[in-house]
Formats: sequence, C-alpha cells, structure tokens
Amino acid sequence: MLDTFREHSKGWLAKGILALIAVTFAVFGIDTYLQNAGSGAAVAEVNGNSVTVQEYGNAMQTLRNQMQAAGKVDPTLLENPEVRQSVLDKLIVSRLLNAEVRDRNFVLSDESLSNFIIGLPEFQQNGKFSQELYDEVLKQNNMSPSQFEARMRMELLVQQARDGVAAAAFVPNSLFDRVMQVEHQQREISIATINADAFIDKVKVEPAQINDYYEKNKEKFRIPEQVKIEYVMFSANNLIPGIQVTDEEAQKYYSENAAQFQGQEQRRASHILIGFGKGDAASKQSAREKANSILAEVKKDPAKFDALAKQYSQDPGSAQNGGDLGLFGRGMMVKPFEEAVFNMRPGAISDLVESEFGFHIIKLTEIQGSGQSFDEVKTNIRAELIYQKALAQFAEKAEGFSNVVYEQSDSLQPAAKEFGVQVQTSQWMSRADAMKFFKSDKLVNAIFSNEVMKDKRNTEAVEVAPNTLLAARVVDYKPSAARSLTEISTALENFLRHEQAVAMAIKHGKELLSSLRQNKDAPGLEWIPEVVIDRKNAQGMSDAVMKQAFRTDVSSLPAFDGIENSGTGYTLMRISRVDNAAPEDNDERNLLRGEMEGALAEEYTAAYLAALKAKSDITINKQLMEVSRQ
Repeated sequence: MLDTFREHSKGWLAKGILALIAVTFAVFGIDTYLQNAGSGAAVAEVNGNSVTVQEYGNAMQTLRNQMQAAGKVDPTLLENPEVRQSVLDKLIVSRLLNAEVRDRNFVLSDESLSNFIIGLPEFQQNGKFSQELYDEVLKQNNMSPSQFEARMRMELLVQQARDGVAAAAFVPNSLFDRVMQVEHQQREISIATINADAFIDKVKVEPAQINDYYEKNKEKFRIPEQVKIEYVMFSANNLIPGIQVTDEEAQKYYSENAAQFQGQEQRRASHILIGFGKGDAASKQSAREKANSILAEVKKDPAKFDALAKQYSQDPGSAQNGGDLGLFGRGMMVKPFEEAVFNMRPGAISDLVESEFGFHIIKLTEIQGSGQSFDEVKTNIRAELIYQKALAQFAEKAEGFSNVVYEQSDSLQPAAKEFGVQVQTSQWMSRADAMKFFKSDKLVNAIFSNEVMKDKRNTEAVEVAPNTLLAARVVDYKPSAARSLTEISTALENFLRHEQAVAMAIKHGKELLSSLRQNKDAPGLEWIPEVVIDRKNAQGMSDAVMKQAFRTDVSSLPAFDGIENSGTGYTLMRISRVDNAAPEDNDERNLLRGEMEGALAEEYTAAYLAALKAKSDITINKQLMEVSRQ
C-alpha cells in the first residue's frame, strides 16, 4: 500500500547516508584524498596514479566488515585470489572513472550538490536540513565538510558518466517483439530414451582392453598422499563455561540499552494528502485552505475519514483504500510524517502536518509491537554478556595460544593443558579430505607442507572461523602410491563394459533419429505423452533436453532431434506443435522491456569500463598484493 506514495519522493525511505559514506571510502573516496596523505608503496599504477597498499588494505577491511555485519564471514573467502583481485579492480575502476569525468570536464553545480545533500533525510530535523546534525555526522566519521562534499561531487559526477552510458541502452520495437516471441514461444514435445543398460549384455570386454586402459591411465588410479593428524581448537566458546554474569550486570545492560528492548514497533495510519505543487507561497496557501476545510469535516465526523480520503486525497496509492498506508516502522516515512504518527494514540486524528509533498491529515489506526521487561529478557541478556566476556577473554588469550603452539612445536599437549582444550586425532586424510573437514586453505596448506608433514612440527595457529584458532601436527604419513591392476581389475571391467554400452546406445539413437527425419519407421520406441514447454516451464524435462528442444529447426513439423546423455545413452525428441503467441499484457511487456534494457545497460557499462582499461596504462604489483594479506 505504500508503494505509490513512496514513489513520489526520495525522502520516504531512509537513504542510509552512513552506508553511503562507508562505500565512498571503500570505492570512490579512497582516491585523490588519501593519496595526498602520504606516498606509500603502490599495489597498482593507473596512468601513473598510485593505488597504495594502505588503500587496498582498507578496502579489504571494509569488505571484511561488511561480511561480518551480514553474518557471513568466511576467512578463506578473503584469501581467495579472485575476491582480492575484484577489490583491487574496484579501486582501479574508481581511478579511471574519476580521471574520465575530469578529462571530459563533467560539471556539477554547487547548487545541485547542495540540493542533493540538503535533501538527505539523515541530515534533517523536523523536515529541514540541520547544519548542526550535518557537522556531527561528519565528525563521527572523521570527515570535514569539504572532504565529504568533494567526495559526493565526484560520486555524482561518476554516476553521471555511468548513467550517460546506460541511457544508450535502447531496445528497438522490432527486436523487442522478436525477443518477446522467442521468450514466450511454446513447443509441444515428446521424448523417447535409449538406455545403455539395454546393451550391457551385448558387450564383451577382453583382458587386453583392461590392461591397455590401466597402462594409459595409471595416474587416475593413484592414491593421494595421506596424513593422520592431531589438532587442538581454541575458541571463544571454550571459555564460556567458566564465565559468570551477575543479575546486577544484566540489569545495568538492560538499563543502558533500553531502546534495544522496545521491540520493532510498527504503526498503521491513513492520511489525506493535499499537495501544493512546487511549493510557492500562493500554491501553499491555497492547499492549506483546502486541507483545513477537509480537516474541519473530519473533526466534525471522524467516521467520514475514509470517504473523504477517497474523495479528496491526492495520493493515488492510498486514496482508493480510504487513505490506508498499511503498517510501517520508523525510518520508512519522511520525518514530519513519522514524528506525527509516532506521537499519536490509536484513533487520534492529527492537525495539518506539512511535508515536502503537501499537507497531511493523519489518522492512527493501529500499533503493533511493544517493549519487553527485564525479567522477560534476563536470560538472553546473561547469554549475550557471557559471550561478550568470552570474546574479550579470547582476544586476550589468542596470542598466548599461538605463542605456545609455535614455541613448543614438537607437541600440542602444552597448549592443550594451558588453555583447557583437548587434543583430537583424525583418521587418515588426503588433502581433499582435510579441505572438506577444516574448510581452510591456509591450514591445509600448512598441514601438507614439508616442515609439518615430514618433520612432525606443529602448524601455526590458524583462524579457521571467527574467534576460532586451530593448530595441527602430523603424527603419521603415507606417500602417494599407484593402485595395482589386481586391485581394480573388476571395477575397470565394469567401467569399460558400461562405456561401450553407452556408445552402442548413442549409435543406435542416432540411427533412429536419421530414420525419423526421413519419415521412416523407428520400431521399439516408447514415446512419453506430449507436454507443452516454454523457456520457463520445463514440465519435468532436463536442462539438456530444454536447450536442444528450443534449438531444433521447426520449419517443418513434426521435427525430430536428439542428444547424448552423458553416461546413460541417448534421448530422442519429437516436436509436434509450435505456438508463437506473445503476451499482450502491458505490465508484463513493460517489465520485460525494462529487464532487457537493464541487461543491455550492464553490457554497455562493462564495455565502457573495458575500453577505459584498454586505453590506460595499468600495472599491478602481485607481490605487494600478497604482502597486504599479512
């Protein structure tokens, strides 16, 4: 119910300026400004412009923080070369775009910049820009107004450049109609399967074939090197049993974080909106007089509110519903509207409330969500405080754990004893097994290093999960070895028998397909009943069948085609009918056109960025990228 009402404003939904500031630092902001703060070693050079190790490290830390905030921190992900390269690519693109808008003399007037910043709800109080709030928010983020404004100017200019490229993404009607036809085309299809199992009894595998395959593929049958390890894990969870939290501590936390326990309050309201256009004095006065007249009618007979909203409200998204806006929480409406609603009692009707949209008459109809008492949340608070203390203790002890593991590298027992954890022993593990178990490239690489594997020394303590350290040592080792033909002879015979049966099924399937295309009989086929498929409704057909079915030439019907099924045989297809009807629903057509133009805009933007890179002198110092991981 809020959708149409919100469409008319940038101010109804919170813009998250603090998040914008963070992104600016991570991508666009760590540009000329940080660069001027100090030289620093360059992890990349972009047309003679340095991307420093410090900037790159800051961007990686920003990514880590974002992952932590989303509860998705996987330490191994941040070590992934592709992830690290993508972070650097964003910094490089930032350099290129900033240079592009400067070289092409993109301009953003002071007035436009000022209007953009003034319009951000995060800098407004009582519906108006607050210089005091503006200064305070920037101060909290260690930025001066000139720094923030310069960054916002550059970001808006860069967005102009991107928007200019994206605006060229126009889809001609002829192409759109053709795509619509293809996208919604339906085909009536039946399939028949030629299974390899039907040919197994016809296959004979000779010992010479088995021996020949073994000799040519010995490495496939090699047993990888394996280790048996001991390991100890030290985490914040190990410390929880020894931590106590008193009722006084829990009560103090409750008092200091009262807002946290007030619940996610939502309110439901209806309104009558009388707009005032561009907001000139005459328009405002006329709108105010009309709104006051309606307000008088509402106050005289509140039961008429819904009818008056339908008759007079200029919010098309809610007027037909009697002005009902549904449930919403704080931060979802413009400030003046929100403040009025959250200071009303159910059933109350407000005086005129002015916002950038006009004058509102508001009726509060419902409140959902309420606060929780201390007794209701005491158990949860105690658990939270225990975990906080465990994290603090872990931070204090983590370095000590790492030191003991390193300094007494011939055994894990000293670390286990000092930090109250158990030494555990694994079964035999290959590198792949270890990766599945520990899910840490860094730890697995350490386990299979010469120092650890051959010399039986402890690995370093590795962070395998947030607030979790693990150290291991190899207690036994088996080198890689080839399996003998005797061990795998039976398995090889079955494998070769199946492979030949598949080949026979495919050959037979292709022969049948040739006959069908020549309008000849193809006896023995069991066609399933016809089904109608389109690109979004497979009706149980496999992806491979779907792809081939829509590639098949249907200029003459019935049309026949076939595909090889990896490891099983062959599938024949019969297409008996094609329906090219495209949807006439305008909403669906507009949605699909938007998707096409959006995809085209992404391609244009990618090509634009690729062209910028191609004409630029970009060098990357891979060695420094690795140093920045430390």
